[in-house]
Amino acid sequence: MVRRYELTDEQWSQLAPLLPPQRQRTGRPSLDHRTVLNGILWIKRSGSAWRDLPERYGNWKTVSSRFYRWQQQGLWTQLLARVQERADHASHVNWDVHMIDSTIVRAHHSAAGATKETATKRSAAHKAASGRRST
Repeated sequence: MVRRYELTDEQWSQLAPLLPPQRQRTGRPSLDHRTVLNGILWIKRSGSAWRDLPERYGNWKTVSSRFYRWQQQGLWTQLLARVQERADHASHVNWDVHMIDSTIVRAHHSAAGATKETATKRSAAHKAASGRRST
């Protein structure tokens, strides 16, 4: 049974060859890449803090340190490029379609052409025009 936020066997079979080799089993055994990757996906998709990572994914410090190590090594950029390349080769990507979700894009008032001085003057003029009100 695949749990929510976890990779299916098909997804894992596509990603596994793109990850760095698993460390040798000498000394302290390392957490396998699939468990770590599922833990990273759980964190990123749930929006939780690292410390809230369920125990089934291993120690949160191990998972977070591997995430940041892979980030410093540029692994995430390489993974994205390789997955896009494979999808493009299989004609699964339409490069003519672009989408931006405007619900997360916040524009500063200067983005509409206003300068800081203009915005400040308008605010001061509005306050002066409104006059004092008392109840």
